Amino acid sequence: MHILDFTDRKALITGAASGIGAAGARLLANGGAATLILTDRDADALDAFDPGCSVVRIAGDVADPGHWDEVAPHLDGLDHAIVNAGIAAGGAIGETGFAEWRRVLGTNLDGAFLTLSTALPLMREGGSVVLTASVSGIKAEPGTAAYGCSKAGLIHLARVAAKEAAPRRIRVNAIAPGGVDTPIWDQTPFFRDLVAEHGGARTAALDAMAAMATPLGRYASADEIAAQVGFLLSDMAATITGAVLVSDGGYSL
Repeated sequence: MHILDFTDRKALITGAASGIGAAGARLLANGGAATLILTDRDADALDAFDPGCSVVRIAGDVADPGHWDEVAPHLDGLDHAIVNAGIAAGGAIGETGFAEWRRVLGTNLDGAFLTLSTALPLMREGGSVVLTASVSGIKAEPGTAAYGCSKAGLIHLARVAAKEAAPRRIRVNAIAPGGVDTPIWDQTPFFRDLVAEHGGARTAALDAMAAMATPLGRYASADEIAAQVGFLLSDMAATITGAVLVSDGGYSL
């Protein structure tokens, strides 16, 4: 038996076509999940992704209420959800336009709210949810206002949801990774500059950042974070709710 047993479960994953979302989908499929409802705004990547079990793919923007009108009919009897869709951004407060601020909070926080407000009423008693937050929502750094505030809000959203869902024995937790090797880095100008400084070597740029910022001297893989998400979703975490698992290699120490 797979150590994380999701036999015959139904799960929703947002931001499912790459990174932590895709790794989470594969982990659930390997654990015996019967059906995965996968959403991502990259329709081509979503269509190409095969986690290895029965899948419903619905491309769209998690910040669009109309997208959830399309997803909701597939969620009845839901067991689990990984609320993972997110975008990155960087820039000092005085250099960040309001449109950029709203773009980041729209996906990262509004999208999480819409996910929960749609999924929780349709989830079975005893279900579980994990929201992908970030250590940026805990530790302040220059240039992270929009992203960090979106993730801090997401952490508190998870806590409120945990209290609201507890009477139905639904658990809601968050994970706050530090550096993780996912495509989200490629959205940020500072990382693209760092890659250029390393002659176009993306891995070398990630290793350089990890060596400078993380006591353990390494970043996580998407599969490592997905395994931790899987634990929080699983029956092994049956008494854990409203928690934030910080998985940052010691960055926040």
